[in-house]
Parts: sequence; structure tokens; C-alpha cells
Amino acid sequence: MTHAPDITRPPKDLIDALREIGAATVAGTLGHMGFRNPHMVGPVAQNHGKSIVGPALTLQFMPQRPDLFTEGEYADPETQLHRHVLYHVQEGDVVVVDARGDMSSGVFGDMMSTYFKGRGGAGIVIDGCMRDRPNVEKLNLALWLRGWTPNYHVQTSIYPNAVNVPIACGGVTVIPGDIIVADDDGVVVLPVAMAAKVIEESQKHHDWEEFSRVKLMEGGPLQRYYPLHDDARGEYEEWRKTKRLENPG
Repeated sequence: MTHAPDITRPPKDLIDALREIGAATVAGTLGHMGFRNPHMVGPVAQNHGKSIVGPALTLQFMPQRPDLFTEGEYADPETQLHRHVLYHVQEGDVVVVDARGDMSSGVFGDMMSTYFKGRGGAGIVIDGCMRDRPNVEKLNLALWLRGWTPNYHVQTSIYPNAVNVPIACGGVTVIPGDIIVADDDGVVVLPVAMAAKVIEESQKHHDWEEFSRVKLMEGGPLQRYYPLHDDARGEYEEWRKTKRLENPG
């Protein structure tokens, strides 16, 4: 029996607090904290309007080499590591796959995706492709991919090598258990150790940005309201007080 390690999942309160914070805000906040580019380049939203926050289960693919991999091994389905990452899925988890940007290998298809949904997974991110698009789309999953192919996962040039190890996906290092924040803007990797600070800073940003949006819609000067100028700080604080009185809950 093939063994793959599980992950350490971040506290649920961190996940819940991040649900109202978009990928762009998380990426911008991380940028100011020194993580300059947490955004995965390549995987794009396949089901627009979906957003997810959850811990990363990782799957690593490598280039095929005849002395390391032959399809004959796949006579036993339990040697197929793309199955084993799915065995670890718990409700809210995100499967993140380094498929090396390969456009000719369908990492998961209809049946694997159905199993993933049945396990309660939040979403799938692949630096590569999936297959069985007509049936997969019926599942209404949150997916970020490079594209689609009719080929199965080891049909051409790559094979699954490891589960729940550090990977590179879309040019970003992903450690198993990292928090994935994804929406129509793309996929962002958030280290658990940075999450509390990101939540704190993002909330501040969200509040003054809401105020600034109101003022800009009223025709206010961009120089004063975005970013919020120090001269407008008092006006913003008064707006916050009024908002709290109107919404005491």
C-alpha cells in the first residue's frame, strides 16, 4: 500500500476570517509584508464567481523517465499517486498540483472530480490541465487550471511523483498546509504564519477603502481619497463612528 503523509491544517478561525478578503487584497497585503509575488501565474478560474479559502494538499508531477516510471505500474490502481492526494481530502481542503505547466496531461477527470466533491473539497488548482470537461462542469467545482485536454494524466510526458511535499505551482512555492485564497483574480498562497497579520491589515484596508469608494462615487478627488490622504483621516474616522451607530451589531 502506497503511503502519503497528511497535512497540518490551520486553525478554522483563520480560514473563516479570510473568507471575506479577496485574493487581490491578500496579495497586496503580503506584498507590503515582503512576500512580493504570492500569485500563481498560469492557473486561471474556470468557473467564474467561485471563491475559496482552504489548506493546500499538494501533488507533484515530474518528467517521465523509463527507468523511474512505466505505465505497467498502473496495473495496480493503488500505486497511482494522483489518487492518494484525494484520499487525504477533508471538507474545505484545496488540492494544488504542480503539473509543470504541461498542456497535454489531464491530471484529474470526471470520476476523480466526483470523488473530490463527495469528500467536501473546496477547490482544485493545477499548473496544467484536467480532462472530461463536459462532465466535470456539471459538478460545479471551483477550479483554477491552465486548460483542458482529452489525454489522461500519464499519457504523454509527466507522472505523479509525490504527495504532500513542497511544490512549485504557477511559479510560487507551496508548502503542504499553506492557505490558498482564490477567486476570479487568481490564486494566492498565504503562509499560515503570516495569516493573522494579513487579516488585521486587510481589515484596516477594507474599511478605509469602503469609505474612499463612497467619496469617489460622489466625485471626490482621487488625490484625497485613494489612497486615503492624511488630511482625510479625520473625515474617515467620523464616517466610521456614524457607520457603527447605524450598524451597532
